[in-house]
Amino acid sequence: MNIMIIDTETANMVEQPIPYDIGYAIVNVETEEVLTARSFVVAEIFLDTELMSSAYYAEKCPKYWKDIKSGKRIMKRAENIRRQVFKDMHDFQVNTVYAYNMGFDKRSTNNGMRYITGSSIRWFFPFGTEFKCIWTMACTSILRSKYYIKFAEENGLVTEAGNLMTSAEACYKYITKNIDFQEDHTGLEDVAIETAIFFKVLHSRMKYEDNINTACWRIPQKRRKELEDE
Repeated sequence: MNIMIIDTETANMVEQPIPYDIGYAIVNVETEEVLTARSFVVAEIFLDTELMSSAYYAEKCPKYWKDIKSGKRIMKRAENIRRQVFKDMHDFQVNTVYAYNMGFDKRSTNNGMRYITGSSIRWFFPFGTEFKCIWTMACTSILRSKYYIKFAEENGLVTEAGNLMTSAEACYKYITKNIDFQEDHTGLEDVAIETAIFFKVLHSRMKYEDNINTACWRIPQKRRKELEDE
């Protein structure tokens, strides 16, 4: 079984994200082999100076230009990126796409196509694609374990509001025991850590859910409270 794991970096408002960076890998679930990996910069968005000024990681633009020049990333128009995604999903027989916070990445890719094409294209992925969320997988398994709760408390992985952090960065720090790790917040690089988290959940043999659940971060908080009350 092959799956796609995708990550986007976006401009515009959080509620209406538009991607300038789309990275993805196609992975065989049984062998854990990465069959192909691609890193695209969306030309229409990245070259829009005004729109890019709203990007949360706008300071990374010089790095992107360097990577484009070196061939590490490829700048393409959105419709051409979409065509490549369709081709890769067809060639590798992929029907299921994962992301860490799939609700966000699904929304951003669709928003991007609608914004760029004036809604003549409204969906980024092929009809019938199944979407699953690695964030939900982690929150319903390894991040609700007593081991993660202890690790988070001992290493300051707690928000100002007092909640356990459940970001991909926090999760990767836990599974690697590398508290100094910092997420790149660039598409393909983040896909690599999300892939590692995906397989860590599978190897844990813990029960998990993989639906899109934007409130999944609450699950570790609930478990933490239950452990305190025991």
